[in-house]
Amino acid sequence: MRVAVVAEYYPRRADPSLGVWAHRQALAARDAGADVEVLVLHRPVPSLSALRSGRPHALLEPLRQPLRGRLDGIRVTYVPFLAPPRPRSYAAWGKWAAPSLAAALRRRGRFDLVHAHYAAPAGDAVRRARPGVPLVISVHGGDVLGVAERWPGGRDAVSRAFGAARLVLANSAAIAQRSRALGARDVRVVHLGADVPATASAGTALVTVGNLIARKRHADVLRALGRLDAPPPWIVVGDGPERPALERLAAELGVAAEFRGRLAPAEALRVSQSAGAFVLPSAEEAFGVAYIEAMAAGVPAIGARGEPGPEEIAASGGGMTLVPPGDAEALAAAIRTVLADRQALGAAARANVEASFTWEGCGRATVAAYEEALR
Repeated sequence: MRVAVVAEYYPRRADPSLGVWAHRQALAARDAGADVEVLVLHRPVPSLSALRSGRPHALLEPLRQPLRGRLDGIRVTYVPFLAPPRPRSYAAWGKWAAPSLAAALRRRGRFDLVHAHYAAPAGDAVRRARPGVPLVISVHGGDVLGVAERWPGGRDAVSRAFGAARLVLANSAAIAQRSRALGARDVRVVHLGADVPATASAGTALVTVGNLIARKRHADVLRALGRLDAPPPWIVVGDGPERPALERLAAELGVAAEFRGRLAPAEALRVSQSAGAFVLPSAEEAFGVAYIEAMAAGVPAIGARGEPGPEEIAASGGGMTLVPPGDAEALAAAIRTVLADRQALGAAARANVEASFTWEGCGRATVAAYEEALR
C-alpha cells in the first residue's frame, strides 16, 4: 500500500519541532506496514514574527528550506506555493496550494491513498489536486474549531474536504462529533502516541511544554503558583508573543519561573519527562501529545475540564487531573494535591499511556484505517 501523507505542519530545518507528531504518525504507519512518503505544503514567506524581528536570517529561512530529503528514512518533499497573507485568506490556501501539489503528486507516481493532516488547507488542497484518489483526513482540532468557525470561507472549505474523504480520523471523541456536524460521514478516533521510556521520572519540578500564546493559559499557572505557600519551581518550554508579559507577571508574583524558550524535540521531551508534574490548562486543546509524552514517564498531568484532549485522556485511564478553566484557586489546589501524590498518580499515568497512547498502537490503527478506506 503506497501512501502519500500531505501536511502543512511538518518539521523544517528552521523548526524541527513543527508538526513532529505528523512525522511520528508517518513513521508509525510505515512500521505497521505502509509504504509512506510525505509532501509538505511549504509557503516560502517569512512569518509575521520574523518580519517584526527584522533579522535577515529569519527573513530568509523559508527560502533556505531544502525541497527534498529524508527524515528517519521517510522521503519528504516540500511543495512550495504562494498565497495571500494568512489573516485574509487562510481558509483558501488549499486552492492556492493545489496546482503545486498536483504537479508534485504526478512526479512521485501512483499512490493508492492520500492521507491529509487537517481538512483545510491540506485536505482541501488534495481534493482539488487529485480528485478520485482515496482520501483520508486526520482532524486535529484547528480545522474544525478554528478554520471552520473563524475564517471567511472556512466552513465551506472544511465541509468540502470532508465530502471528498472516504474516512476521517479524529484525535478525540469530541473532535469526531464536531467533524460529523461539519459533514464528515465515516469518522473514527485514532489517538496519537508517545514512547514509553524504560524508567519513570523522579523529578519534583512543575513543567509546561507549549507555545506562549493566550489560549494556553500560562498566566493561570502563574496565578495559581502565587497562591501557594511554597510553590515548586516552574519550567516552561516554548516561546511566543506572551513571553514578556508572563516574565513580568512571574516577577510580580514572586514565582520562580524558568522560561527556556523553544528547544529541540528531544530536549523538550527530556525536560517534560523529568518533571514532578506537567501542567497545561489550555483552551481549544483537541488532544495534546505533550500531556501523554510526560505521562509516559510517570509524570502526572493537569489539564482544563471541558477540553477534548484532556477529557479524552482522563476517560481512558488515570494520571490526568482536570480543573475548571480560569479558576486559579482550583488549579493551585490541584498542583498541591498532584505533587503530594505524584508517585501513585504517575504510575497511573504511565499505565494509561501504555494501554491507550503508544505510537505502535497509533501505527496499527492508522494502517487499519487505510485498509478500510481502500475497501
